[in-house]
This record gives sequence, structure tokens and C-alpha cells, in this order.
Amino acid sequence: MKLDVDSTDAALLEDTVDEFLWAVNYVTRHAFQGEYVTTSKTTLHDDTYEDVRDETALHSNHVQAARNKAAEACKSVVKKWKQGKKASMPHFTSPHLVYDHRTAMFHDEYVSLVTVDGRIEADYVLPDNKRDTPHAEYFFSDEYETTGAEVHYRNGNWMFHIHCKKDVESDTPEQATTENGTVLGVDLGVNNLAVTSTGTFWTGDEFGHWRREYENRRGDLQDHGTRWAHENMQAVGRKEEGRFKMTLHRISNELVAEARDHDCSVIAFEDLTDIRDRTGASWGHKWAFNRLYAYVEYKAAEYGIDVAQVDPENTSRRCSHCGFTHPDNRERESFECLKCGYENHADYNAAKNIGLRYLRRNQTGSGGGAPVGVRLNSRTLNANGEYEPPAEESARAGVHAESPQL
Repeated sequence: MKLDVDSTDAALLEDTVDEFLWAVNYVTRHAFQGEYVTTSKTTLHDDTYEDVRDETALHSNHVQAARNKAAEACKSVVKKWKQGKKASMPHFTSPHLVYDHRTAMFHDEYVSLVTVDGRIEADYVLPDNKRDTPHAEYFFSDEYETTGAEVHYRNGNWMFHIHCKKDVESDTPEQATTENGTVLGVDLGVNNLAVTSTGTFWTGDEFGHWRREYENRRGDLQDHGTRWAHENMQAVGRKEEGRFKMTLHRISNELVAEARDHDCSVIAFEDLTDIRDRTGASWGHKWAFNRLYAYVEYKAAEYGIDVAQVDPENTSRRCSHCGFTHPDNRERESFECLKCGYENHADYNAAKNIGLRYLRRNQTGSGGGAPVGVRLNSRTLNANGEYEPPAEESARAGVHAESPQL
């Protein structure tokens, strides 16, 4: 719909659009630095968020929206490269601005929008509500939820593109959904908290840094032995748990998004029962693994994605390429098969094996239809260890700045 914006407010919108476009292009340029194109929203957030906040007057949610837009554009470029198509670094010039429920407040006759200098109000320019219009069918309907919007400036007019959604019953039987889905394998560890079979890494550096930092703080307070020190130790513990929960929520959101981006119907983890013994993880890491699994489980359920655990035996020693299993295949974070010579990051190899373990268990069990394959970055790996479609060479195959060659 069209918005009625007065000249003063229009100037604020223009300034906000200019800074938003600057932010998107800044993040995009950063993503293209280095050997791989970075498409991980977490990495881009960590690398660019503070810079964009310092250089602009954008609301924090606008900064995040700019990062998301840049990440999606970079993913699109990498996807085209994998398909053998030409694509260059995106550059955004079309005047637009992304809003969510924090930056836009929707009312019956107007919308309140955040700008670089406070909020403005703009009236909707609507056709006759009695007519059968999309506005009446979607925006003013109780059946639909307004999830966000984009403001575009086109031909001298401010246009408001509103996003609406509603829950519907799927016409696809549950059995068919499972049979035609794919599996996302996830390996958990200390150096890398999570690695997926699509080649995305979430490192454990930040988690380990803050765990040691909080341990030092508690140690210093414990040396005092006073009531004040005891109360402060409890406060430090609450801060530590809060920080780690926030980090794990972020990772779980991105894991679920990774599964949705690759049309996966199952996310498979290794069994967490004895993970401390297998990985040498601390109690804090064991807590983090269980918490991450729980977050992924309930968030994935919202999208109809199943989450499961599989027997982890030999997933770190087995070659995901030929199936040969030997302790000497793995040395720390490097994997090289003694039989076929396949080389890759050990955690990535394990993530593929976890997906394959689920796939084979489901095919031989009594639980109904099995997904068709384990999802990799640009193809799937079936239960026979065959790639579909066959592997192709790609100049830049990185989904993440730290992704190995897939």
C-alpha cells in the first residue's frame, strides 16, 4: 500500500534508507573478503555489528536486518557459483528499508516507523475497504498475522510492502513428508561447538573464552570468603548462564535455519549420553550440548522438522567417502582415510557420518519411510555412499568463512 508521508518525515525516511543501504553494502563487502565468501549470519554479526552501529544512527534491529539481507544475497551468489553460473558481489542501490515488529508498529489507519532520529507516523492510502482488496483479505483479516514489512521509494511515492502469514494444514501426508526429506547431520565438540553436514561451523572459541573468564572471576571472589563475595559469585553464575543461553539460542536458531534452507526434514545429532568421555568436554560443555539440543528440538518442531540422536560409535573414525573405519584415520581436527585417501576436516566428516547413521538406521528399522539422503552443501549423500548429483568442482564452495572444501 501507499503511505502518506509529510516532507519532514520523508527526509528522515530518506536518511534512514541511505544508512540502511550503506550498512547492507558494508556487510556484503566484508563477506567477500578472504578466501571464502562468508554467509554465516553469526560470523557477519560478530565481524560487522559494532562497526555499523558506530558509523550509523540505525536502530539495532535495522542493523540486524541489513546483515540478514547481505547474508542472503551472498548465499545466492555462492549457490549460483555451485551451479556453474556467473555472479558478482551484490551491490544495493534500490531505496528500501526492512522493518519488523520492533521497528514498525501497525495500527488500523497508520504505521509508526523507526528512523535514524526517532519515530514517525504515516497514514495508509487505501482503496475503499468495502471492495474485495488484498488489504481487506490479508492485512485487516483476523486470520492473518502481520510479521514485518519493507518500505520502498518508487516513482516519487513511499510504498509499504507488508508481510502476512497464517497457519494452514498441510496437504502432504506425514509419511510422504518423511520419505521425501533429507537429513542434516550435526557433530558436537569442544573446538567447534557444532558442525553440520552442509559444512557450516560454529566455533567454541567464544564459549571457551567466557567459561574461563567466569571461572577466574569466581576463583577471585572465592578467595575473599566473605558474604559479599558469596553473593557476587551467585550473580556471576547468573550472568554466565544468561550469556551462554543467549549464545546457544543464537546457534540453535541458525541450525534450524540451515535445515530449512536445505529442505531437511530431520536434524540428526550424536547420542549425548557419554559425550564427555568421547570428546574430553568439560561439565560446562556437556551442559551446553544438552541445552543446544533441547533448543533445536523445540524450535525445529515449529517447522515440522524432527530431531533425533544416533549411536556415535566410530563416527569420528569412519570415512564418509568409502566407509573404511580405523583409529588412525583421524588426527585431531584432520581426517585422512588410510584406504581411499579422502581428506577433510574431521568434524565435518563426522557430521556426514552422523547423518548417514540416521539414514541407514531408518531404512533398516520399523519406523516407516526413510529420508532420501544426507544433506551436504550442494548435493545429497545417499545410504550407499553415492553423491546425488555427482560432485562438481567449484571455485568458491564455502558456506562459511571457516568451511572446508566439501
